[in-house]
Amino acid sequence: MSELKELNVLNREHLGLSKKNPIKVVQFGEGNFLRAFVEYAFQKLNQNADFNAGVAVVQPIDRGMVDMLNDQDGLYTLFLKGIQKGEEIQTKELITNIVKGVNPYADFQQYLDLAKEDQLQFIISNTTEAGIAYVESDTLEMQPPSSFPAKLTVLLYERFKHFNGSSDKALTIIPCELINYNSDTLKEIILKYCADWKLEDGFKTWLTQDCSFHNTLVDRIVPGYPKDQIEEYNAQLDYKDNLIVSSEAFLLWVIEGGDDLKAKLPFDKTDLDVKIVADMQPYRTRKVRILNGAHTSMVPFSLLYGNETVKETVDNEFTGAFVNSAIFDEINHVLPMDKAELDSFAEEILDRFRNPFIKHKLADIALNSISKFKVRVLPSLLEYNEKFQKLPAHLTFAFACLIRFYKGEWNDEALPIKDSEDIVNTFKSIWSTDDYKAVATAALQNTTFWDEDLTNVNNLVDAIALALEEIEANGVEQGLKNFKNKL
Repeated sequence: MSELKELNVLNREHLGLSKKNPIKVVQFGEGNFLRAFVEYAFQKLNQNADFNAGVAVVQPIDRGMVDMLNDQDGLYTLFLKGIQKGEEIQTKELITNIVKGVNPYADFQQYLDLAKEDQLQFIISNTTEAGIAYVESDTLEMQPPSSFPAKLTVLLYERFKHFNGSSDKALTIIPCELINYNSDTLKEIILKYCADWKLEDGFKTWLTQDCSFHNTLVDRIVPGYPKDQIEEYNAQLDYKDNLIVSSEAFLLWVIEGGDDLKAKLPFDKTDLDVKIVADMQPYRTRKVRILNGAHTSMVPFSLLYGNETVKETVDNEFTGAFVNSAIFDEINHVLPMDKAELDSFAEEILDRFRNPFIKHKLADIALNSISKFKVRVLPSLLEYNEKFQKLPAHLTFAFACLIRFYKGEWNDEALPIKDSEDIVNTFKSIWSTDDYKAVATAALQNTTFWDEDLTNVNNLVDAIALALEEIEANGVEQGLKNFKNKL
């Protein structure tokens, strides 16, 4: 290894990696998440199931990282750091399954040639939530079209023509963008381009009957390139790596599909938590309610208490107990899944929150807290109330902390509110009075916040007013104790 250290170059020749797997995957996106998630998952398939899959990475926008990737022959190091069942995990792995990077803006023909790869089976993407979008001005003749769905339509059409519509050459399309029903949306846009561009019916039939589209849920926190600690990371390597990726150890990939997809993707031969299921919505709801819901409900509460990070929140005796009670005693009691499975998932979430390698600041996740609360926390609160005919104490108190947070200051210091000007101004108006019941009423009846008038929920106005009064008079810790006694 000393020779390699002297060369200080990361490429296949110096590592003796002469073999390249055939291209079975075309991936749109070269960012940190895909490299820490999808490449890692397919590498495990190669290692554990003799999957023999190479990945061709397509740069989805004009400016990207494909040149950097090609400079290192597609190689980079993934560092996994986190907590699993209370134990600290630190490992690293050289990712070797990227065969080539393609920039369609620089070489459009090279992009089209991917469609002709004989062993190509899968299309994977993560082009951000905004990536799966219809752009009316995109045409078949553009080299390339601007949107990801249009680029993909061009590639699929090229494959259809090259292989004369053979069903054996149809592709399995698995988008990873963080929108619900991501593949359904992508398929709908592709079919719209088929209509716009007047492509033949045979192609549409090939798309809808031979190709398959699969909705997904992906979950892994990927901080990415560790620029603040890069020397520490480089010291662990015998080569210079400009594309180091750091990630938590946790990985969850839920893909809608049946036995056919399980046969194509034998993740059961790996130790990865990849679930191929008929309906991914329960898993999406589980993640949104438990992981995202816990995040959103803890932010105002914990900031008012005096914490700065997620880890501090779950490690602190008082705030940690609050988060545990909100999850295990309230949120998990209304989700339509096995309680033991939900509790096990929640324990994993708390391990992730305790990850010492990720400094997750509460202020950084305070963005758009009103809209997040509506989607992530409010359904649990309302369903608990309906099921048990009483308000959940911790989620209700978290709701009051949210409303108090939007007052904008606490103990003569500004709070890190990050929201639209309309919402901030509305709360200024709401907090123009010291009458807590008036504040609670004004906030809860605002249907632009919650899509419904929450003053109709039995006892909620009085409960929020009581919590606001306790927070103001006694602070968060004593206030919660008094609130629970009086509720």
